[in-house]
Amino acid sequence: MNLETRLPRNGKEGALYGAIICTLTVLFMTSLNIILASREFNGEVAFMILKTLPIMWIIVMILEPVFIGRIAEKLVDKFTEPTDSFNTKIMFRILFTVLGMSACMTLIGHIVGNGLSSEIFSNFLTNWPRNFLIVLIAESLVIQPIARLAMVKLHAVQDKKVMEC
Repeated sequence: MNLETRLPRNGKEGALYGAIICTLTVLFMTSLNIILASREFNGEVAFMILKTLPIMWIIVMILEPVFIGRIAEKLVDKFTEPTDSFNTKIMFRILFTVLGMSACMTLIGHIVGNGLSSEIFSNFLTNWPRNFLIVLIAESLVIQPIARLAMVKLHAVQDKKVMEC
């Protein structure tokens, strides 16, 4: 049996895979958005990033698997065929997940950073396209490949243990 080594094979691996992706994305995007909003980077901004990271991470770790990930999977099934390549399915999954998560997190990030304000929707119209494009590129070229590499390494260790038995 030829198992896919680039993706999780069970729930525990899925949680690890998701945690890697969410952690890297939250670290990158929270830092970027706070620095862009502050227009500088100093100790106070770094402290604000450190305070905000756990909040954003918890939100993302709930939002992605419970809502956005399920919707993205349904859309991938709708727009791909079983015969489509691994890369095609991954790119559609990234696209749909980034569309949903960037929209939600742009709104949530504004609320976490500024509270509810009348500027939320005007800021959304300028911030969301930027966030979407940046996350799409980062997920496609850096973050997802790192998570898939972690799965390949994990599966290599597991497969080696099975072969030794």
